[in-house]
Amino acid sequence: MKKYLFLFLIIIISISAFSQRQKMGSRRIEYADSCHHIMIIGIGLAGELPFGDLKNRYGADISAGMPVLYKTGKNLLFGLDGNYFFGNNVKENPLDYMYNSSNTITGSAGNPGAVRLNERGFAAYGVIGTVLNKFAKNKNSGLFVYLGLGYMQHKINIYDIDKSLPQITGNLKKGYDRLTGGPAAEQFIGYMFLARNRLINWFAGIEIQEGFTTGLRGYQYDLMGSDSKQRHDILLGIKIGWLLPLYQKAPKEFYYN
Repeated sequence: MKKYLFLFLIIIISISAFSQRQKMGSRRIEYADSCHHIMIIGIGLAGELPFGDLKNRYGADISAGMPVLYKTGKNLLFGLDGNYFFGNNVKENPLDYMYNSSNTITGSAGNPGAVRLNERGFAAYGVIGTVLNKFAKNKNSGLFVYLGLGYMQHKINIYDIDKSLPQITGNLKKGYDRLTGGPAAEQFIGYMFLARNRLINWFAGIEIQEGFTTGLRGYQYDLMGSDSKQRHDILLGIKIGWLLPLYQKAPKEFYYN
């Protein structure tokens, strides 16, 4: 997963740099210091800590996201933000009752089976925000704030390493995975930088996601019933990312050698 995220980031940076070189040619281009209508595509990475009910189920995780935003000439922002979060620290083990006195699960051949539990989840939001910068020369950069409303879902991903445990094959996994989802909110505050030469564009800040979730499976075998508790799942993360701005209209330019 990390390999593909790194590759995607390199592609975004390469596309951005190539497109700007095509526009600049052998001359450096600067644009007038005013706000512009810009479509912004980004890729962001975050390290997150869980709070609320989520802290009882998972540890720290990593999130990868792709915001798609439209910035108006008045520095208002509208758009979508989606992220996929994943981690290896699972504190709640729904298979706990399967373990024998040797702390192993017996497989189909009578041998100990090996299980790996991971956190997997995603969230998607419609967002609205602003870039606050009235005094600096670069009017398209500044304090970056947005709020979002949407949906969050997560589960315990159960992996039978040796494929030797019929208890958790196929759809039987769903009886243990704690699939959970519900409405969610997102808040972000940080800094957005859109370079005057349009080559280096980034953002960084603090993000909070809050899910008002409940279990989505009708039956969990180890609970002998549904996981119907109303939950408040919170993720607090430090997020950084690269931005690709697509200017709707060519800004007023001047050239110098």
